[in-house]
Amino acid sequence: MAGGFAVDQSALKRAHLYEYKITGYFVFACIVAALGGSLFGYDLGVSGGVTSMDDFLKDFFPSIYRRKQKHLNETDYCKYDNQILTLFTSSLYFAGLVSTFAASHVTRTWGRRGSILVGATSFFLGAVVNAASVNIAMLIIGRILLGVGIGFGNQAVPLYLSEMAPAKVRGAVNQLFQLTTCLGILIANLINYGTEKIHPWGWRLSLGLATVPATLMFIGGIFLPETPNSLVEQGRLEEARIVLEKVRGTNKVDAEFADLIDASNAARAVKKPFRNLLARRNRPQLVIGALGIPAFQQLTGMNSILFYAPVIFQSLGFGSDASLYSSIFTSGALVVGALISMALVDKFGRRAFFLEAGCEMMICLVCVAITLALKFGTGEILPKGIGIFLVLVICLFVLGYGRSWGPLGWLVPSELFPLETRSAGQSVVVCVNLFFTALIAQCFLAALCHLQYGIFLLFAGLILIMSSFIYFLLPETKQVPIEEIYLLWKTHWFWKNIVNEGEEATDLNGKSGGQV
Repeated sequence: MAGGFAVDQSALKRAHLYEYKITGYFVFACIVAALGGSLFGYDLGVSGGVTSMDDFLKDFFPSIYRRKQKHLNETDYCKYDNQILTLFTSSLYFAGLVSTFAASHVTRTWGRRGSILVGATSFFLGAVVNAASVNIAMLIIGRILLGVGIGFGNQAVPLYLSEMAPAKVRGAVNQLFQLTTCLGILIANLINYGTEKIHPWGWRLSLGLATVPATLMFIGGIFLPETPNSLVEQGRLEEARIVLEKVRGTNKVDAEFADLIDASNAARAVKKPFRNLLARRNRPQLVIGALGIPAFQQLTGMNSILFYAPVIFQSLGFGSDASLYSSIFTSGALVVGALISMALVDKFGRRAFFLEAGCEMMICLVCVAITLALKFGTGEILPKGIGIFLVLVICLFVLGYGRSWGPLGWLVPSELFPLETRSAGQSVVVCVNLFFTALIAQCFLAALCHLQYGIFLLFAGLILIMSSFIYFLLPETKQVPIEEIYLLWKTHWFWKNIVNEGEEATDLNGKSGGQV
């Protein structure tokens, strides 16, 4: 049982009885599911590169093209400040925000695999429309279809990976999502670097190649097993046990299977999972998992750099080739950060990565702000040495994000929710994440224009706030079975008073743990 309020809690403290082996069946399932991250990553990487390509700008944003050519190698905070251009990027995330609520229903009713297949199909269609676009309306429609695909994929994939993984390696397995996201960004930047030289249709190839990860994800998804948690939730107990034995590589799964059944019994009592999120006993999951972490993940400023890396570097005085080349370095740093996190997060824990990398990211942003304040001016040519320094510092910032807020922003929320609110909770996570993603995407270039170097100081201040949030409110979840996470709140210095009062109120009302 996940929430721990409707059944005997002592029965759930049996994680020491869990057994598992890493099987080929388990590895296949996780790799296929993790391809969902490549959809998100490819779009993050390709959109910024495409919006800096001359052929794309000439077709859709000729005024920006003329301004860019006039000041190609000069610094200019406002070179790309155009709300329609940013709408091309942000419309995807607004669409994903809305679609994640439909994804919650599909994920809960038909399983995680169903949402993965829907997401792959929608993303494929969006890529086709974008590649064939002849006007801005087609671009936006394609972006909306891509957004629906990302809304479904981001809702289902982190849940799928967390539910399939044994507790002791759950951190590394869940971060396959972030790893494929980072690889998608890197591959997109490499493709942009090549297609930028193909005139006049290279940008179409960049956008159209998004069909490749979508196709791989759909074909693999056809053969993907459903998670045991979801099968139990649907009442398919025999099938759930068979899948659990196959992914664990042993038939000694009695303890873990019993926990899944207990969790399902509590979940079935919940008729309104979104309302259940507001219950007092679920307050930690709501504040930390559903609201705090997904919002803060975007307020680091990282996705602004990912969206607009080529645009930012061109604004800082780099030429077209140099800007795309520099963005390859930053996306490569993101992949390295993800690999570091995968290798060490289950050893050192989530909190250590959040806090250590947070300090590194703050220092890097302050260095960027000071450098720009001293050496950057509208119309000036940026010295080569300063340009190299900025790229290196931004790469260090990306490396810090890549091993902390990037992967852990998806991992930690997927661990926190009890089964009865898990799909609803993940929908809120994706909704909040995409809302702030869209907000930052829509506002960043205007903010860069008006705040200038101050935008980097703003993000540094936000990282200080979010690091304090983690330090005081998030308990360590490494190697804790996903169905026993709720026990952490009962002993946490702050949350114990809130959740225990919530449990007492439920008992006094004579209701089961799943009801609100």
